[in-house]
Amino acid sequence: MATLVVSGATLKCSFGAASAPLGVLPLNKVMAGAPAANTVDSLPMMNVPPFGMCRSLSNPMVAAATAAALGALTPQPCMPITVGPWSPGCSKVRIGNMPALNDSSKCNCAWGGVIEVANPGQTVVNVD
Repeated sequence: MATLVVSGATLKCSFGAASAPLGVLPLNKVMAGAPAANTVDSLPMMNVPPFGMCRSLSNPMVAAATAAALGALTPQPCMPITVGPWSPGCSKVRIGNMPALNDSSKCNCAWGGVIEVANPGQTVVNVD
């Protein structure tokens, strides 16, 4: 059974060096200990913060630094660029007329990374 994701949940990126907390504003007025997230809570910097250093060669800053270092991978500060909402979300529970975000959802970054939920931020509310 999937768990509802709330503000403060721990996120990780496949190309990031560190985890980061999900930010959710209480606009939808649904609380599960903290504001509950839905699939459109995927905005860079507002909802999805940086993940430390980025190791993706698709990131122009990493590619330039790596080229300058004669091909030695040179990570650069992460600036996530999400390319869409979280997917798949919860098919049965809606928050603010959008599918609730559950701990099996993923979000993609323009630099090739896959962002996923490492810890949903709470363990009380289960959703299907």
